[in-house]
Amino acid sequence: MTLIADATACFAGAGLVQAGVGVHALKRFNRQPRPQLVERPPVSILKPLKGDEPLLEAALASFCTQSYPDYQLIFGVQDRNDPAIAVVERLRLLFPRLDIAMVIDETRHGGNGKVANLINMWPAAKHEIIVLADSDVHVTPHFLERIVAALEAPEVGAVTALYAGFAAGQSIAGRFGAAQINHIFLPGVLLGRMLGRQDCLGAALALRRSTLVRIGGLPALLPHLADDAALGRLVRRLGLRVALAPSLVVTTVSEETLPALFGHELRWARTIRALEPLTYSTSLLQYPLFWGLMTVLGADHRLWALGFFAVVWAVRAIEARAMAKLLERGAFSGWLFPLRELFSIVVLLASYLGNRVVWRGSSMAAVTTARERRPWLRRRLGKTISLSKKINLGKKLSLDKTSG
Repeated sequence: MTLIADATACFAGAGLVQAGVGVHALKRFNRQPRPQLVERPPVSILKPLKGDEPLLEAALASFCTQSYPDYQLIFGVQDRNDPAIAVVERLRLLFPRLDIAMVIDETRHGGNGKVANLINMWPAAKHEIIVLADSDVHVTPHFLERIVAALEAPEVGAVTALYAGFAAGQSIAGRFGAAQINHIFLPGVLLGRMLGRQDCLGAALALRRSTLVRIGGLPALLPHLADDAALGRLVRRLGLRVALAPSLVVTTVSEETLPALFGHELRWARTIRALEPLTYSTSLLQYPLFWGLMTVLGADHRLWALGFFAVVWAVRAIEARAMAKLLERGAFSGWLFPLRELFSIVVLLASYLGNRVVWRGSSMAAVTTARERRPWLRRRLGKTISLSKKINLGKKLSLDKTSG
């Protein structure tokens, strides 16, 4: 039992270190110089919509108040009765000088409804610079300026944006969802960036039309549940880099009940597990309070373990407060952190009990993305098969000469 307690205490310490590194990385991110644009090429922004979700009008309006001089907004729905249409019409009245297009097309191209919607919207895009942004994303007035500036480097094929979470209401579910993004997901992404990863995050990203054409266009993303990860992988195969925009965006956490949040996070968890099974398994280290609790349960002498758990809890709360200050978000209640981490552990365990996910009413298999997660393996297998064929051919020629 002592060995178990020692091990779980080490795991708890590792979780605190990761959270601390995340705070440091975000502080450095906020202090980095903002690149300046020499030219401001026109931009097409594609935003697929489905339903009138909480804070939708505020999120869409943030794209209507950009300081950028020349851009168009393209909204798309796949249902003529979608209530999001009325929201777009109100924005047209509020911003009459903006180039706003509304595409209503019920054509279904494949399993990924979001990508199918984007394909329907694609003919309306006029410009070389393309920005893809989710419907629940809120941006600052300088967002376009900064994401396009990051795309100017010749070795950059796509630019992705970090994002924080904002609860639409005051429910426990909404606060839990925002905490997952701000205090667990975001530090993990920042640590991955420090270690050289170039993950493409789907909240908001930019690339050139020519780059999108080279990777096979939007139809190349149809088979993938994690279309953002697939896009980043295809861009890197071209020898180009996925850069990080010097601008952080905010996404709405709209869930009002814990079952709804559980379903959302389960979809997210199974998608990541299918893409990166090894990395996903190590995400257990992101929960120091859980491991601190396991230390208490596994210790022979509970007094030191209880003291250790109290210290872990206090440090975790301090790190969370520092992260919230950097994000300019309200601090997550320290008293709820153990419950938030236990909720995450339940989601993680449930992610291994199946491969189906439900996204806005559509069911998909998360394993479809797993076929592409290790392209080097297929290349290695191809080389092995080719070498095997050469060896077999050499043996056959040798036998033919002997028999001749």
